[in-house]
Formats: sequence, structure tokens, C-alpha cells
Amino acid sequence: MGKRGPKPRFLDVACPNEQCNLFGIAGKGNVTVYGTYTISSGKVRKYVCHTCGTRFCDRTNTAFYDSRTNEEKIKLALKMAMRGMSVLGIAEIVESKPSTVSTWISKAAKHSEKVNEVVLKDVETPKVEMDEAWTFVGKNTTQRR
Repeated sequence: MGKRGPKPRFLDVACPNEQCNLFGIAGKGNVTVYGTYTISSGKVRKYVCHTCGTRFCDRTNTAFYDSRTNEEKIKLALKMAMRGMSVLGIAEIVESKPSTVSTWISKAAKHSEKVNEVVLKDVETPKVEMDEAWTFVGKNTTQRR
């Protein structure tokens, strides 16, 4: 029990440790808050799983993990990168170093790959449509005639 009474149990938070018996299962009452830290956009909660002892935060297993930068700033930079802007241009607009912007982009790419491995694991596609490819090929063959 804490100084101000029992610590609240977070029923919507699951343990991120794959070796934990309650990995990925929310609502078991095994996760409590053990502190916060401050970033430019506010506070981030730190949690502890009482089943395995793993400590983690709100940003664990996200593209924002281990970054103290405002999430909105990172999202803006990633949107600009997806639109084809250069790292130098993005860095100038969001007022960060180019190396920082490159780190955000590479972390987001790695996180996207991990998400795809989980989400697209057993996806079966019986048919694949080639409309765009055919349109491109069709236009090229008609122009040559």
C-alpha cells in the first residue's frame, strides 16, 4: 500500500513482457503505476507488472518510445517524410536537428515493420487486382503505336 492508500490498478494496460504469464492480457489487475516523467507535451506514466516485475511506460512498444519530444511534433515530421520532403527541410520546419528527424523516421519504420509482422501474419489474399499496373502498361503500349 502506498502512502496515500492502495495504488490504483490499471485494467486497460497489459504487460509487454513476452515471457510474462499475463503478457498482452489487460484487465487482470497486475499492473500499477509507479511514477511519471515529464516531456514537453505532458506527463508519461510508468507502470510495473506485479506478475513478472517488468517496468514500462505509456510509450513502450510504440514509435515514440525513449523519446522526450512532443508526439505531435514527431507525427508532423513523419507526415512530411511520407509526402517526400527531405530530412533537412523537415528539420528546418519542426526546428530540430536533421539527425533527430532521421532517428524519428528510422524508429517509425522499424515499428511499422513490427506491426506488419503481427497484423499481417496470417492474411490470405485469394485474388490480387492489378488495375493500376495494367493502366500503366496499357498507357505505355498505346503511346508507342
